[in-house]
Amino acid sequence: MIIPITDLTEATLMNIIEGFVLREGTEYGEDEVSLTDKVQQVYKQLTLGDVLLVYSELHETVNIIPKQQLGDFELSEAQQQ
Repeated sequence: MIIPITDLTEATLMNIIEGFVLREGTEYGEDEVSLTDKVQQVYKQLTLGDVLLVYSELHETVNIIPKQQLGDFELSEAQQQ
């Protein structure tokens, strides 16, 4: 299920994004990127609709996925129920 980011308080959304960034361990190349900058990059992607905030009823978790992976996410959820 897609969670509209407008349904969340800013603090809640930022906490979700920060948790996502910390667990993803994304590689940013030779340059060090601060946590704040990483969070802002993901926030911008969410506001542009490039990535989506989704809730897995099966796993009772919230995640951020690329928009192109939405079909795969929904199919996986349906198959595991």
